[in-house]
Formats: sequence, structure tokens, C-alpha cells
Amino acid sequence: MIPRYARPEAADIWSPQTKYKIWFEIEAHAADAMAEIGTIPKLAAQTIWEKGRDALWDSDRIDEIERVTKHDVIAFLTHVSEIVGPEARFLHQGMTSSDVLDTCLAVQLSRATDLLLDDVDLVLAALKRRAFEHKLTPTVGRSHGIHAEPTTFGLKLAGHYAEFQRAKERLAMARFEIATCAISGAVGTFANVDPRVEKHVAEKMGLAVEPVSTQVIPRDRHAAYFAALAVVASSVERLAVEIRHLQRTEVLEAEEPFDPGQKGSSAMPHKRNPILTENLTGLARLVRSAVVPALEDVALWHERDISHSAVERGIAPDATIHLDFALRRLAGVVERLNIYPENMARNLDRLGGLVFSQRVMLALTQKNVSREDAYAAVQGNAMKVWRGEGRFIDFLKADPVVSKALPDAELEALFDLGYHFKNVDVIFDRVFGEG
Repeated sequence: MIPRYARPEAADIWSPQTKYKIWFEIEAHAADAMAEIGTIPKLAAQTIWEKGRDALWDSDRIDEIERVTKHDVIAFLTHVSEIVGPEARFLHQGMTSSDVLDTCLAVQLSRATDLLLDDVDLVLAALKRRAFEHKLTPTVGRSHGIHAEPTTFGLKLAGHYAEFQRAKERLAMARFEIATCAISGAVGTFANVDPRVEKHVAEKMGLAVEPVSTQVIPRDRHAAYFAALAVVASSVERLAVEIRHLQRTEVLEAEEPFDPGQKGSSAMPHKRNPILTENLTGLARLVRSAVVPALEDVALWHERDISHSAVERGIAPDATIHLDFALRRLAGVVERLNIYPENMARNLDRLGGLVFSQRVMLALTQKNVSREDAYAAVQGNAMKVWRGEGRFIDFLKADPVVSKALPDAELEALFDLGYHFKNVDVIFDRVFGEG
């Protein structure tokens, strides 16, 4: 993670001060539960909270201790004892480092996901507004990058809206699955820590109890989490790539916002480059890069090892912070997207009506022309237009197969643009639930 692509709200979740605050809360809540069941003195638990609740943990001091201990949690607990005093000896009773680390990671990922859910809501709101704004704005639909049939720009955006609705559901499920607490001690048997301690900590930290933690929370949960983030990132990229294509000079149907004073190129003053959506493509790649390492983390040795640790210290902040930034940027791009209906209309008519070829072919089959003959007649005349020899409808009117089956008036009616939009309301009702 670098500051260029990090919002402060997202980065703060992964700051050392936030991490140590969560570590302390886990330990202090565990101490409360131990005091309640008689494992440690109640006064000790009270003192721990009184002296540690508002403490500013000294990262440099913890790092200094860790250089000797070679163990981050021990270094932290040593620093806590420097602040709390003798009662700190009652912390971490029967617990293991993974109890703290894994539970903390669950809290951080849950908080990060809350931000991501808010981000998706912003994307959805922008997509919905622009979709209704251009619900009936005609544009050409493309398959394989080639003109296919008419659609509307609103339908394009409605499709992305539906995809981000699914993204929101995926993130909600990912949050549910990742938000588990483990306070089960060495190899997860609760031999030296009562299961009631885990239940109490889970409730206080807003987590569920991990059914079987084997000293670490099973990493299939984390693999599913980062896979969900990767799918959302791919949805970001799909919309970003669409905008990038539409912004090409020879297309120019839509364009990223370009602010006063903005410069597109250090060499060419005329340039207006799609830098925001190109950046979104790059960020999506970074988020997806977390998936394979997360999958490889699933197969830990026996009850635990730490091969996953270095991976997660990198991918957890990177993936969540980058996706948060990307979603916020995407919401802004959609909200301020420059849309050019005139260019859409010009491009739609660029092939002189070839986009109506299917309707002509189907009309011929309704007039007792075989599908094979109808296809051949329509395609043969369409290829003349591709070669620049004339207008599609003129060739069709002169074709004996077509003219025999379809009078000119009927043929011309087949070139009605509105015909293709008769079910737009149906689709919008499915997506937005509004009539």
C-alpha cells in the first residue's frame, strides 16, 4: 500500500496504533471474562482497563523490544506491562499469540469491509442516477467490439448496477464469514483457557465464535474473503474498460471528467486521457493478486504454522485499501461522466442501418422464406454496405428475394429504432424494482 492510493479512513484500520488498540482490547476483554469466572483477580482486570484503555502505544518501543524477543505479541505484552504495572502478569493467561493476531485480523477485515460496503453504495447510487437519466438514450450495442444491435446507454449502466448489487451481497457474505474470534489456546483445545472467555471476547469485539480454531482460524475463510474482493475488483475493471473504450477518439460516446487546469500529456497539450479508469484497471489487478497467496495459505501444517503470516500482513491492508480507493474513484467517475448522445446517434447510424439486419431476416422467415435463404439475402446485401457500395435499405429493396416478400413500406418499418426499446421498462423493473 502506498499513500497515493489510500484513503485515510481505510489506511487507519491497518495502522500500528489501531492494531495495538485492538490487541489490548482483546486481552483486556479476555481478562474481564477470566476475572468473572475466577481465573484472575477482578481488581487486576479493572486495573488493566483503567491504565490501558486510553494508552497511546509506543510503536518504536514495541519494535525495540521485538528486536530482542523476535516475537511481536510478546513485545507488545512487555510494553503493556510497562504501562499497566504488576497486574499485567494476569494478561494472556492460557492464550496463545494466534488468539490475539487472528481475532485482531478478523476485526480489521470486518471494519475494512464496512467501508467497502459503503463504497459500493456510492457506486450504486451513481449508476442508478445516470441509468435513469439515459434510460432511453439510443446507442449501439457491440459484440466482439463490432456493431451489433441498438440498445440504450441506460441499459448499459443498469447491467453494471445489477452487477454491483451482487458485489454488495458478496461483500456482506465475505464479512459474515471472516468475522470469527478464536481464544482457544495452544492447538485450540481450551486446555488453559475457558471457552467462556472466547465467547465473551467474541461478543465484545462484534464477532462470532470460531467452531474449531486449532490455534489458528482456518484459512479457507480468508481465501474466500480475498476471492470475493477480487470479483468485486473485476466488476470495477469491467466498467472501467467500458468507459475507456467509449472514450476513444473515434468513438467518444462517453468520457471521464476533465477538470479545468488538468493536463493530459506532458508532450501533447491536446490530450484528454482516460487516466482514472486506466488506474482502476491497475488497482483491480493489485486486488486480484491477493487471491493465489490467500488460497495457498489454506494448507497450513497440522494445527498451525506461520507461513500465512507474512502473506496476510501484505495482502490484507493492500487489497482492502486499494479496493476502497478504487470503488470511491469509480463512484466519482460515474457521477461526473461526460455522456455524448449525439455521438452515440452518429455511431449508431455509421453502418447505414446494418444494425437492423436481424429484424429483416426474421421478417422474411415470417413471409415463408426459409431461414437459410433469408440469411443469405440479408447477409449478401449487408456485405455490399461493408464494402462501401451503398445504402443497406436500397440494396434490400432491389433484391428479388426481399422485395418479393416485403413491400417497401413494410421493409422501411423494420428500421424503426424504437422497436428495440420496447422492453426497457421490463428490464429496469427487474433491476431497480420501479415502474
